[in-house]
Amino acid sequence: MTNLTILAFALVAFIGIATPGPTVLLALTNGSRYGIRTASFGMAGAVLSDFVLIAAVGLGLGAVLAASEFWFSVVKWIGVGYLTFLGIMLLRSKGTLEVTDAIIETSPSTCSVFLKSFFVAVTNPKGYLFFSAFLPQFIVLDQPHFSQYLALALTFAVIDAIVMFSYALLGSRAMKLLKRSGALWLERVCGGALLALAGSLALYRRAS
Repeated sequence: MTNLTILAFALVAFIGIATPGPTVLLALTNGSRYGIRTASFGMAGAVLSDFVLIAAVGLGLGAVLAASEFWFSVVKWIGVGYLTFLGIMLLRSKGTLEVTDAIIETSPSTCSVFLKSFFVAVTNPKGYLFFSAFLPQFIVLDQPHFSQYLALALTFAVIDAIVMFSYALLGSRAMKLLKRSGALWLERVCGGALLALAGSLALYRRAS
Protein backbone atom coordinates (compact mmCIF):
# COMPACT_ATOMS: atom_id res chain seq x y z
CA MET A 1 0.00 0.00 0.00
CA THR A 2 1.48 3.34 -1.08
CA ASN A 3 1.10 6.83 0.32
CA LEU A 4 -0.87 7.73 -2.80
CA THR A 5 -3.35 4.98 -1.98
CA ILE A 6 -3.76 6.30 1.56
CA LEU A 7 -4.24 9.83 0.21
CA ALA A 8 -6.91 8.68 -2.24
CA PHE A 9 -8.66 6.78 0.56
CA ALA A 10 -8.49 9.83 2.85
CA LEU A 11 -10.05 12.07 0.20
CA VAL A 12 -12.98 9.75 -0.44
CA ALA A 13 -13.41 9.12 3.28
CA PHE A 14 -13.49 12.85 4.02
CA ILE A 15 -16.25 13.41 1.48
CA GLY A 16 -18.29 10.60 3.00
CA ILE A 17 -17.73 11.68 6.60
CA ALA A 18 -18.32 15.41 6.03
CA THR A 19 -21.79 14.66 4.67
CA PRO A 20 -23.93 14.94 7.83
CA GLY A 21 -24.79 11.52 9.24
CA PRO A 22 -26.01 10.35 12.67
CA THR A 23 -22.68 10.59 14.50
CA VAL A 24 -21.88 13.98 12.99
CA LEU A 25 -25.31 15.30 14.01
CA LEU A 26 -24.76 13.95 17.51
CA ALA A 27 -21.40 15.75 17.66
CA LEU A 28 -23.16 18.97 16.65
CA THR A 29 -25.93 18.61 19.23
CA ASN A 30 -23.56 17.45 21.99
CA GLY A 31 -21.32 20.42 21.34
CA SER A 32 -24.25 22.81 21.46
CA ARG A 33 -25.88 21.30 24.54
CA TYR A 34 -22.96 20.21 26.69
CA GLY A 35 -19.81 21.85 25.35
CA ILE A 36 -16.72 20.46 23.66
CA ARG A 37 -15.41 18.53 26.67
CA THR A 38 -18.50 16.34 27.03
CA ALA A 39 -18.98 16.13 23.27
CA SER A 40 -15.47 14.70 22.96
CA PHE A 41 -16.63 11.51 24.70
CA GLY A 42 -19.27 11.07 22.01
CA MET A 43 -16.58 11.56 19.38
CA ALA A 44 -14.51 8.86 21.09
CA GLY A 45 -17.46 6.48 20.91
CA ALA A 46 -17.88 7.15 17.20
CA VAL A 47 -14.16 6.68 16.56
CA LEU A 48 -14.21 3.37 18.42
CA SER A 49 -17.12 2.31 16.24
CA ASP A 50 -14.96 3.00 13.16
CA PHE A 51 -12.45 0.40 14.35
CA VAL A 52 -15.23 -2.05 15.23
CA LEU A 53 -16.89 -1.70 11.83
CA ILE A 54 -13.66 -2.03 9.90
CA ALA A 55 -12.56 -5.01 12.01
CA ALA A 56 -15.96 -6.62 11.47
CA VAL A 57 -15.66 -6.13 7.74
CA GLY A 58 -12.16 -7.58 7.79
CA LEU A 59 -13.53 -10.64 9.58
CA GLY A 60 -16.37 -11.01 7.09
CA LEU A 61 -19.39 -9.60 8.97
CA GLY A 62 -20.11 -7.15 6.18
CA ALA A 63 -20.39 -10.08 3.78
CA VAL A 64 -22.76 -11.83 6.19
CA LEU A 65 -25.09 -8.81 6.31
CA ALA A 66 -24.91 -8.51 2.54
CA ALA A 67 -25.88 -12.16 2.14
CA SER A 68 -28.42 -12.57 4.97
CA GLU A 69 -31.73 -10.72 4.78
CA PHE A 70 -32.55 -11.74 8.35
CA TRP A 71 -29.42 -10.37 10.04
CA PHE A 72 -29.43 -7.32 7.84
CA SER A 73 -32.99 -6.58 8.97
CA VAL A 74 -32.17 -7.19 12.63
CA VAL A 75 -29.31 -4.67 12.62
CA LYS A 76 -31.27 -2.24 10.46
CA TRP A 77 -34.38 -2.07 12.64
CA ILE A 78 -32.37 -1.72 15.84
CA GLY A 79 -30.67 1.25 14.22
CA VAL A 80 -33.98 2.69 12.99
CA GLY A 81 -35.50 2.42 16.45
CA TYR A 82 -32.58 4.08 18.18
CA LEU A 83 -32.31 6.95 15.68
CA THR A 84 -36.06 7.51 16.00
CA PHE A 85 -35.77 7.63 19.78
CA LEU A 86 -32.93 10.18 19.63
CA GLY A 87 -34.79 12.30 17.08
CA ILE A 88 -37.96 12.39 19.17
CA MET A 89 -36.01 13.32 22.29
CA LEU A 90 -34.47 16.30 20.48
CA LEU A 91 -37.84 17.36 19.08
CA ARG A 92 -39.27 17.31 22.60
CA SER A 93 -36.36 19.29 24.00
CA LYS A 94 -37.16 22.74 25.37
CA GLY A 95 -33.91 24.29 24.18
CA THR A 96 -30.66 24.54 26.11
CA LEU A 97 -29.11 27.74 24.90
CA GLU A 98 -29.09 29.69 28.13
CA VAL A 99 -25.91 27.94 29.12
CA THR A 100 -22.30 28.86 29.53
CA ASP A 101 -19.38 26.76 30.58
CA ALA A 102 -21.44 25.89 33.65
CA ILE A 103 -23.40 23.60 31.36
CA ILE A 104 -21.14 20.80 32.54
CA GLU A 105 -23.16 20.70 35.76
CA THR A 106 -26.28 19.54 33.91
CA SER A 107 -24.54 17.36 31.35
CA PRO A 108 -25.33 13.65 31.20
CA SER A 109 -22.68 11.17 32.20
CA THR A 110 -19.76 10.98 29.81
CA CYS A 111 -20.35 7.24 29.59
CA SER A 112 -23.88 7.74 28.26
CA VAL A 113 -22.65 10.26 25.67
CA PHE A 114 -19.92 7.81 24.61
CA LEU A 115 -22.28 4.85 24.33
CA LYS A 116 -24.94 6.83 22.47
CA SER A 117 -22.60 7.70 19.60
CA PHE A 118 -21.04 4.23 19.59
CA PHE A 119 -24.41 2.48 19.49
CA VAL A 120 -25.74 4.71 16.71
CA ALA A 121 -22.80 3.75 14.49
CA VAL A 122 -22.61 0.01 15.15
CA THR A 123 -26.36 -0.49 14.57
CA ASN A 124 -26.25 1.06 11.11
CA PRO A 125 -25.94 -1.75 8.54
CA LYS A 126 -25.13 0.78 5.84
CA GLY A 127 -21.77 1.29 7.55
CA TYR A 128 -20.88 -2.39 7.26
CA LEU A 129 -21.98 -2.56 3.64
CA PHE A 130 -20.18 0.69 2.82
CA PHE A 131 -16.89 -0.55 4.26
CA SER A 132 -17.37 -3.96 2.63
CA ALA A 133 -17.62 -2.31 -0.79
CA PHE A 134 -15.18 0.52 -0.13
CA LEU A 135 -12.18 -0.90 1.71
CA PRO A 136 -11.24 -3.82 -0.59
CA GLN A 137 -10.56 -1.34 -3.39
CA PHE A 138 -7.58 -0.04 -1.41
CA ILE A 139 -6.24 -3.41 -0.24
CA VAL A 140 -3.25 -4.90 -2.05
CA LEU A 141 -4.01 -8.61 -2.12
CA ASP A 142 -0.42 -9.86 -2.16
CA GLN A 143 0.52 -7.85 0.95
CA PRO A 144 -0.41 -8.57 4.60
CA HIS A 145 -4.03 -7.56 5.07
CA PHE A 146 -3.96 -6.74 8.78
CA SER A 147 -1.48 -3.87 8.49
CA GLN A 148 -3.40 -2.44 5.54
CA TYR A 149 -6.76 -2.56 7.30
CA LEU A 150 -5.14 -0.99 10.35
CA ALA A 151 -3.68 1.85 8.27
CA LEU A 152 -7.05 2.52 6.64
CA ALA A 153 -8.85 2.34 9.98
CA LEU A 154 -6.45 4.85 11.56
CA THR A 155 -6.79 7.19 8.59
CA PHE A 156 -10.58 7.01 8.66
CA ALA A 157 -10.71 7.48 12.45
CA VAL A 158 -8.48 10.58 12.37
CA ILE A 159 -10.58 12.19 9.64
CA ASP A 160 -13.77 11.25 11.45
CA ALA A 161 -12.50 12.82 14.69
CA ILE A 162 -11.48 16.04 12.93
CA VAL A 163 -14.84 16.39 11.17
CA MET A 164 -16.83 15.64 14.33
CA PHE A 165 -14.73 18.09 16.35
CA SER A 166 -15.45 20.76 13.74
CA TYR A 167 -19.19 20.14 14.00
CA ALA A 168 -19.08 20.07 17.80
CA LEU A 169 -17.13 23.34 17.84
CA LEU A 170 -19.66 24.85 15.46
CA GLY A 171 -22.48 23.81 17.77
CA SER A 172 -20.68 25.14 20.83
CA ARG A 173 -19.98 28.51 19.20
CA ALA A 174 -23.53 28.75 17.87
CA MET A 175 -24.89 28.39 21.39
CA LYS A 176 -22.92 31.45 22.47
CA LEU A 177 -24.38 33.54 19.65
CA LEU A 178 -28.00 32.43 19.47
CA LYS A 179 -30.78 33.13 21.91
CA ARG A 180 -32.86 30.43 23.57
CA SER A 181 -35.24 30.33 20.61
CA GLY A 182 -32.23 29.74 18.36
CA ALA A 183 -31.13 26.79 20.49
CA LEU A 184 -34.61 25.36 20.30
CA TRP A 185 -34.58 25.77 16.53
CA LEU A 186 -31.19 24.04 16.21
CA GLU A 187 -32.30 21.10 18.32
CA ARG A 188 -35.52 20.79 16.31
CA VAL A 189 -33.55 20.73 13.06
CA CYS A 190 -31.13 18.09 14.37
CA GLY A 191 -34.03 16.03 15.73
CA GLY A 192 -35.82 16.21 12.40
CA ALA A 193 -32.62 15.26 10.58
CA LEU A 194 -32.17 12.20 12.79
CA LEU A 195 -35.77 11.17 12.10
CA ALA A 196 -35.15 11.64 8.38
CA LEU A 197 -32.06 9.44 8.63
CA ALA A 198 -34.13 6.85 10.51
CA GLY A 199 -36.67 6.95 7.71
CA SER A 200 -34.04 6.57 5.02
CA LEU A 201 -32.52 3.63 6.90
CA ALA A 202 -35.97 2.02 7.25
CA LEU A 203 -36.39 2.25 3.46
CA TYR A 204 -32.86 1.03 2.78
CA ARG A 205 -32.75 -2.36 1.11
CA ARG A 206 -29.97 -4.91 1.01
CA ALA A 207 -28.60 -5.34 -2.49
CA SER A 208 -29.73 -8.63 -3.94
